[in-house]
Amino acid sequence: MNYQKAKSVKNLTVNNTSYQYSSLKDLPEGSVDHLPFSIRILLENVLRNYDGFSITDEHVQTLIHWTPEPVDKDIPFKPARILMQDFTGVPAVVDMASLRAEYVRQGKDGQKINPAIPVDLVIDHSVQVDYFGTDYSYGKNVELEYERNKERYELLKWAQKGLKNFTVVPPGMGICHQVNLEYLAKGVIARDGWLFPDTLVGTDSHTPMVNGIGVIAWGVGGIEAEAAMLGQPIFFTCPEVIGLKLTGEIPAHCTATDMVLSITKVLREKGVVGKFVEVFGDGLDSLTVTDRATISNMSPEFGCTVTYFPIDHRTLEYMHSTNRSQEQIHIVEDYCKENLLWRTGKEQIKYSSVVEFDLGSLEPTVSGPKRPQDKILVKDLAEKFAGLLESEHNREYQSVPTRKESAWLADGGSGTEFTFGKVPIENTDPRPHEVVKESIQSVRIINKNKEFVLSDGSIVIAAITSCTNTSNPAVMVGAGLLARNAVERGLRTKSWVKTSLAPGSKVVTQYLERSGLNADLDALRFHNVGYGCTSCIGNSGPLPPQIAEAVDKGELVVASVLSGNRNFEARVHPQVKMNFLMSPMLVVAYALVGRVDVNLLEDPLDYDPNGEPVYLKDIWPSREEIVKTINECMKQEDFKEVYDVIFDGSTDWQNLEVNLDQNFEWNPNSTYIKEAPFFEHLKVTPESIQDIKDARVLLYLGDSVTTDHISPAGSFRPDSAAGKYLEEHGVQQTDFNSYGSRRGNHEVMMRGTFANVRIKNKIADKEGGFSRYFPTNEVKTVYETAQEYAKDHTPLIVLAGKEYGSGSSRDWAAKGTFLLGVKAVIAESFERIHRSNLVGMGVAPLVFEAGQNAETLGLDGSETFSITGLAEDLKPHKVLVVKAIHPSGKETDFKVIARLDSDIEIEYFKNEGILQYVLREYLKQ
Repeated sequence: MNYQKAKSVKNLTVNNTSYQYSSLKDLPEGSVDHLPFSIRILLENVLRNYDGFSITDEHVQTLIHWTPEPVDKDIPFKPARILMQDFTGVPAVVDMASLRAEYVRQGKDGQKINPAIPVDLVIDHSVQVDYFGTDYSYGKNVELEYERNKERYELLKWAQKGLKNFTVVPPGMGICHQVNLEYLAKGVIARDGWLFPDTLVGTDSHTPMVNGIGVIAWGVGGIEAEAAMLGQPIFFTCPEVIGLKLTGEIPAHCTATDMVLSITKVLREKGVVGKFVEVFGDGLDSLTVTDRATISNMSPEFGCTVTYFPIDHRTLEYMHSTNRSQEQIHIVEDYCKENLLWRTGKEQIKYSSVVEFDLGSLEPTVSGPKRPQDKILVKDLAEKFAGLLESEHNREYQSVPTRKESAWLADGGSGTEFTFGKVPIENTDPRPHEVVKESIQSVRIINKNKEFVLSDGSIVIAAITSCTNTSNPAVMVGAGLLARNAVERGLRTKSWVKTSLAPGSKVVTQYLERSGLNADLDALRFHNVGYGCTSCIGNSGPLPPQIAEAVDKGELVVASVLSGNRNFEARVHPQVKMNFLMSPMLVVAYALVGRVDVNLLEDPLDYDPNGEPVYLKDIWPSREEIVKTINECMKQEDFKEVYDVIFDGSTDWQNLEVNLDQNFEWNPNSTYIKEAPFFEHLKVTPESIQDIKDARVLLYLGDSVTTDHISPAGSFRPDSAAGKYLEEHGVQQTDFNSYGSRRGNHEVMMRGTFANVRIKNKIADKEGGFSRYFPTNEVKTVYETAQEYAKDHTPLIVLAGKEYGSGSSRDWAAKGTFLLGVKAVIAESFERIHRSNLVGMGVAPLVFEAGQNAETLGLDGSETFSITGLAEDLKPHKVLVVKAIHPSGKETDFKVIARLDSDIEIEYFKNEGILQYVLREYLKQ
């Protein structure tokens, strides 16, 4: 059937305006009533964008006849728009500017290189918590942000003014996903006389957060997003759809965060990697859009592509409360009801499988110490801490006599003194002498008239952060009310805890100030430190010097508590080995205690000034009080006031001066922004693919290696390859900034690839970003080792285990891999986004055959590898032959499957990358 003639084009009049739309009711064959809502949206997408070339009859057939059983067929997706944050957006803009530069060098008009669809970039990843716990923290952090990022911001302002279809939300306005939820998302888009579902991809893995408002969206690498910007469809395997059936209601003593952490564990155990999850059931009726968005936000932690909530009356309520226009709300309601995209709760949808979850079964929950799915009930954390310490860090744990409180004023000393070892503390206050669990590893600190003990389990960072929670007024107001109750009982945050509050949008500040809760949070030193992601992405800033020194010298296993979504090793802070995710309310509570090895539900949080114990139940606000406060302090006009000026920026932004020529003006002395090396003097016709011969292993890795391990992230040390590069270019250590801020400079980023301090390379003899140069058997940094192999023209490979590349959608995890000279990664399995990004950079993702891995094959990483089958008749999922020759002469032959999943991916691979492919298409015009 020719669907070009049967796009089911109908007309719909809304607000006295007539629109066309692709009708799902009047398909030429079959009915969509049994299809999940998410599949219906994908079907509408291919119908409307059908062209018979990139989107074909087969694609339409695949979706019309979608079945719960998985099918190995690719489908295309053309998003309506793209969302970026600045860490991933800067390299995308650098690539766009570099594409323009090469296009101009080849005698073409650079103005033709523009996004083909709307792109919104929100600057939210750059602010760092250097200052905290004071009224001036916000201003000082913003000042430092502009000092450090001036060159990056000049590039982004050039893009804001010089690129068509490209908007930039300046620093200090909010987190991209919260801004998307509260403002950018339309639900249904009216464009060029058509109505169609709002869909997008984002260069951040938590883009699915907007699924909570009924928008299909997911995270892709910057490489895929740039291709979509230039009009290319995104291809992916037709997904299974897991139905998540929610029943019951969240108990009064629990929060949406407890819900999402519990669901994370359930769905991880189910196994939903690469699949869609769609939520249904009576439990949906009690969940607000912000509760739903809390769940959708953590789709990457589940491993799924999206966690979709269909549009219903709750969606319209939220759109109204966030100041969407009545005209837009009418469009959403009328279109969705007319086009079978409105949830009634009576649907008879066939899912691939169903997971049931009773919201009424929830208990207060945290997750950690290093994975989001590692759920621990709050009541069990004290008991489980000893085992965590022993299993994760090979550290003994025992009971010693001490007092419960370990911080008090001392008589003398303005310097810092340290005492190491087991430190029983004398009872110097009226409270009873207690026996509590404390690690053998302790440090007594005397600093500026204060004396306290840090030990394993001490909390050094407590951060209310991340759009996962800051978008949800229930938990933010709840945290404020809990703080108020704690202050009234005379409690204060422990002095060794670095506290921070990073609202996800200025609307949060508006309602906290109107309710007066900001003053209570300030009293506990949870001052506003900036509008950005902060600790959730590793921008925690340095620990206070005496704390940092004590942790290092005492080799302490200290903890962070944060309301974020990620807690991978070394992500929150390189000195903090235990990281626990939790609600903002629990973050405040744990900050009052100062340790994680307590039973927060039974032990006193602290004692008031009169020696009376204060328990969590004494200060926990009721559900009724939270709802009442929200109703009183949240106003629709706040959203109008904040978002009417969202693109204007502060005076600092407005004062940035940039050259608005069609070409960006590259500064040869910049250590932040450099022209990308991928396109310069590009040949119009690519070289033919070659087999890989006599390759060496650069890294031999285990399971669950994340993009945080691979991609440069957080801060870097002066003795690292990237640190040495910056020092050689005259940058002082105090001005290093973070890797994320320097993503526009490939020289820094390639040096920081595989440089994570916790990465474990089996062919190196120490932890961290090191490798072995086998010709001389020297162990050097990964970058230095790769450079030595480059001199020999030796191709490189990476060996890995399961779930290689899980975590955030970091394009530099693939770009850095490519620039280091890696030609292929052989793993047991890949996370979806990173596999796609490797293809997009011309690196072959290869998987072992079932039941095999490097260890079962007896490989130790010292072999030379030759891979044949790439050069001729390369097809999707082709089986290739690998020959590994050990220095002893032992030969191991095995097969791998090329995870080039479609014909278009093979074209990208042939062109050494998706952007090279697109540029060559432009050059043909």
